[in-house]
Amino acid sequence: MDVDQTSQVISRQDPAALEKELDEKYPNRPHNHSKTLPFHVLFQDLFDPLNDNKKRPSGPPINRRKQGPHGAHSNSPQEVRRAIIERFISRWRQEVGSDIYPAFRLIIPEKDRERAMYGLKEKALGKLLVQIMKIDKNSEDGFSLLNWKLPGQNAASRMAGDFAGRCYEVISKRPMRTEVGDMTIGEVNDLLDELSAAPREDYQRPILARFYQRMNATELMWLVRIILRQMKVGATERTFFDLWHPDAESLFNVSSSLRRVCWELHDPSIRLEGDERGITLMQCFQPQLAQFQMHSFQRMVEKMRLTEEDPTFWIEEKLDGERMQLHMTADHSLPGGKRFNFWSRKAKDYTYLYGDSFEDDNSALTRHLKSAFRDGVQNIILDGEMITWDPEQDAQVPFGTLKTAALSEQRNPFSTGHRPVYRVFDILYLNDQPLTRYTLRDRRKALEHSISTIPRRFEIHTYTEAQKAEEIEPLLRNVVAQASEGLVLKNPRSAYRLNERNDDWIKVKPEYMTEFGESLDCVVIGGYYGSGHRGGNLSSFLCGLRVDEGFARKGKWNPEKFHSFFKVGGGFTASDYAEIRHRTDGKWIDWKPKAPPTEYIELGGGDLQYERPDVWIKPSESVVLEVKAASIATSDQFRTGVTLRFPRFKRLRLDKDWQSALTMQEFLDLKSNVEKEKKDKEFRVDDERKKRKKTFQSRKKVLTVAGYNARTIANDEFANDAANGDSPELPTKVFTGLTFFIITEALHPPTIKKSKIELENLVKLHGGIIVQTQDAVPDTVCIADRRAVKVASIQKSKEKTIIRPVWLLDCIEQARKDRAMGLPELLVPLESERHIFSVAEDQDQDLEGNTDQFGDAFARDTSVMELKELLEKMGQGVERLEREAVVEAVREVEGEEQRKAGWLFMGTKLFFDPAAPNSDENTLSNATEEDSDQKLASLTARFAGATVTQNPDDNHITHVVLNRNSDTKAIRGRLAQHRKKIPRLVTRRWIEESWAEKTRLDEERFGAS
Repeated sequence: MDVDQTSQVISRQDPAALEKELDEKYPNRPHNHSKTLPFHVLFQDLFDPLNDNKKRPSGPPINRRKQGPHGAHSNSPQEVRRAIIERFISRWRQEVGSDIYPAFRLIIPEKDRERAMYGLKEKALGKLLVQIMKIDKNSEDGFSLLNWKLPGQNAASRMAGDFAGRCYEVISKRPMRTEVGDMTIGEVNDLLDELSAAPREDYQRPILARFYQRMNATELMWLVRIILRQMKVGATERTFFDLWHPDAESLFNVSSSLRRVCWELHDPSIRLEGDERGITLMQCFQPQLAQFQMHSFQRMVEKMRLTEEDPTFWIEEKLDGERMQLHMTADHSLPGGKRFNFWSRKAKDYTYLYGDSFEDDNSALTRHLKSAFRDGVQNIILDGEMITWDPEQDAQVPFGTLKTAALSEQRNPFSTGHRPVYRVFDILYLNDQPLTRYTLRDRRKALEHSISTIPRRFEIHTYTEAQKAEEIEPLLRNVVAQASEGLVLKNPRSAYRLNERNDDWIKVKPEYMTEFGESLDCVVIGGYYGSGHRGGNLSSFLCGLRVDEGFARKGKWNPEKFHSFFKVGGGFTASDYAEIRHRTDGKWIDWKPKAPPTEYIELGGGDLQYERPDVWIKPSESVVLEVKAASIATSDQFRTGVTLRFPRFKRLRLDKDWQSALTMQEFLDLKSNVEKEKKDKEFRVDDERKKRKKTFQSRKKVLTVAGYNARTIANDEFANDAANGDSPELPTKVFTGLTFFIITEALHPPTIKKSKIELENLVKLHGGIIVQTQDAVPDTVCIADRRAVKVASIQKSKEKTIIRPVWLLDCIEQARKDRAMGLPELLVPLESERHIFSVAEDQDQDLEGNTDQFGDAFARDTSVMELKELLEKMGQGVERLEREAVVEAVREVEGEEQRKAGWLFMGTKLFFDPAAPNSDENTLSNATEEDSDQKLASLTARFAGATVTQNPDDNHITHVVLNRNSDTKAIRGRLAQHRKKIPRLVTRRWIEESWAEKTRLDEERFGAS
């Protein structure tokens, strides 16, 4: 079939009719006064200059004396980048018009949602080009195109790993034309529309042949990059948007529509109004996201901002599916009178899969929704999760099967196999009325009055109302037993915030043994060459956090600037290394200590350049790694000031780039939440124990109580009491300068009960001032031990921290002891469990840092009774700390990537189900094949440092290794009922493949189904 015949096969809408339709939809869209610019202008005036700018050296600033009397004569790379783009935009406005959409579709093709995917990857493109150029697939050039990941047969090939570059190398030997072609940007777009509409390679080949006939090798190289949506021109869409219109990025974030950005914001002098920044029917938006989990249920509940009138929050199951928004509007041209659109969180259009109408024969969902919407619902936008359901088991199945289930449902809607189910948890638009500003509770009422459940097809996601943190754990145990993702806490008083991750929604995931909670997505910015079996190749990588504008020096911000964060070398398989090599080949640059790339990367230690890599890479050309770690610790070795301890690679995030990876601010928000809780002992610098070995003076802390100016050690007058012969029972001056409002008597602990009057006299005796209102002076200390009416009023205002009376007695007792030893009388730091009745909203003291994890105070002598209670709290398991300390010390010295085989599983405790025989029993020959495999895996794990237990109730089990006959559901249920931290459930392939790769691999690759 020739080109003309193919063009006839691929039906296209009449251009005039299409223009009319677009004018109706976008009545104010701009119209260009002239033809679009030639295609070659894009790379001559924009792409090539931007790439040349990327290659400029980025060393330290030039000495002023070397710049001449008038300073530097060249602009910074950022300024040059902006100037290049501004020059192109100005030329477009002048020579073409105000509609830049045709150009932006080719400049940032990955953001163009209007054009369907081509269905062409490197392998398919290489095959088509071999056919178009009529070259032998077994020739050097044919082999080169079809095996582009490998270096060419010619060892000198410099295009290995760069498919577009490889295409240029091959095409330039046999071009149809040597000079640039005459195709305009508009013509290229038209032909690309045809290419995206072509159903298969037979139709795509003649379209690509037309490009080949009208373009030279350079133009075709850029065309390939556009088709693959892998531009990497040294500027992001953020820069292009910012230089086109000041509101462009904001509009794109809530619409995901490049066309809307270009057509609604063509005049930079006209700004968006507030209402125009919201969602629009049948336009994809960026949804609200759940905040990273915190390490205390109580802290999460505090973030829900409960009130006395409305002390509730909602708990939902976190679904293991794909976030999906459903748009429905009236359209009488379709059977059933309604049109649907579905978009994922990443703005991918899934309407083709789930259906565009009630009568869509290819629908995997909408054909079942005819009774799902109540009478009177004309249009609606829903937010929810698309999950996979097994009707036979009547249970959810893992997310990875969703698309397969949807395709199966398309083919046979009456199948009893896996099917997609849409779980709706929010409504954002109803009958032309945006609902995002209404509270979640009001939106939920609107949702329940707007749709009806279609069981196992279209359901409203349920929630549980709760008022206390204690209500979270039973629900979490239940979802663990069901192998669910976790929970989401939601504030029913909150509005819906587009494209935000805030504390109104907080995710709660099961806490696994030996792990820090969140996975972190970070950009590779450097590499280190390995030794031994990894010699000659990059074996570990330096990862960084992107510097937000608020962290940069004024006027010096570069959006591509990163601070070093951690080094990771554990958890990679050989194929992982190969994939990273392929995606970064030819992009690594030798690190020059005398000219570090400070424009892009800052290391710890300033000029000392701690953890300096052997090579570095520009973030925009790099990859994103998802990494898990044991914990986070402070470190001056990295520019961020903290680092991951024992990081392990989980997977390569091909769906993310340097712009969507973790930023400094996002990480600090996460770190701040954890530090406020201090529940994860690894997250704080645990040096307080060392302080207890020092003198009393060194261990005493200066404290500011509820906003007061604390007394300091410099007040030497307090050190003279002992020298003057003062008795320990004489009054102290510990409360001098402080004002107290004693609201109730002392009730806790029962051994120190005192009346309100007794407490007031005690405070005055030891230097304090008593008042009868909390507002007598700005820094009044409120004391109470029960929720009287006045106490409840202060709690509701959240303006004051209320302290328990036992703190007064502790301060007096410690002051007397210190005075007897010649030490100053200082206030005792507040202890969260013992001293705090309620916390003010602006309380920012690190109270958890004043005790160890068992509640033993660092700055106060503990009584015999207190010590007895603390020892009872400690329970069992303290012995294993010594072993863990040894393991961690070795890991610190050796590094995760250099772990010896005999230490591979050190620090883990495994339970095999069914239990493998003890290693000293010679039973291999008589055992079943399954038991033999389990036995061998057990021996391997023990040789590699693991501890194997036969007791399934051992609280220190970190991993349960499943047999192919294991009852996974029963095991999960048992673990969920009795454990706060649960072991990982893995197959023995985790042991086998980790041993083969000589690194501990991520458990999620080997989880039980």
